[in-house]
Amino acid sequence: MALTDVAIEKIKTMILDGRLKPGDKLPREADLADQLGISRSPLREAVSVLSMLRILDVRRGDGTYVTSLTPDLLLETMSFIIDFHQDSGILDLFEVRRALEPMAAEKAALLMSADDVAELLALTGAVDVDSPVGDVVANDLEFHHRIATAAGNPVLCSLIDSVAGRTHQARTWRAVTQEDAFEQTKREHRAIALAIGDRQPSVAAALSLSHVAGIENWIRRNLGPDATTA
Repeated sequence: MALTDVAIEKIKTMILDGRLKPGDKLPREADLADQLGISRSPLREAVSVLSMLRILDVRRGDGTYVTSLTPDLLLETMSFIIDFHQDSGILDLFEVRRALEPMAAEKAALLMSADDVAELLALTGAVDVDSPVGDVVANDLEFHHRIATAAGNPVLCSLIDSVAGRTHQARTWRAVTQEDAFEQTKREHRAIALAIGDRQPSVAAALSLSHVAGIENWIRRNLGPDATTA
């Protein structure tokens, strides 16, 4: 194993076993190198890597700190990767949505409060066929975000938000070009919300899967097998 990788593993172990907690300042470079039994050069490289991964925060003139380690912060790297793979295929993103969103709907059906379900149902009627397409797409994104939030898993929510945000153009394109897109989406959203409100996790998951898969298939048919972007 390269010395840099050794340094990364040792710092990670310090965080995992509680010797370094979120917000803690790391010892001085020389002291930490002695503590870990490695030279300063690979330690410096390890800190640089962990900084890019949002695990450490290097503050010039102040020192190096452990970040908050919250899922949304750590998953910024995942968003970065998704951005760079946008051109590899919008269908790839919908495939990931198809895996994640039924899980969120299933968990939301077990955990979402009655008040939040009522607001989710109200959201499905907050726009109409004459609403600006931007408002319709924003409403769509908010609907799925609320379900992901209600699932009670911040990692799952961050992943769904990251992927969904990169399908914004595809959603807009479908809203403009598919004749019955609005009514179909509204109908499917309402069915998902009702299943969540009725505490039917398997039904909510199935409806969510059908909803995302339907959009994915429509895009596949309209962009063709060699499609890259919407």
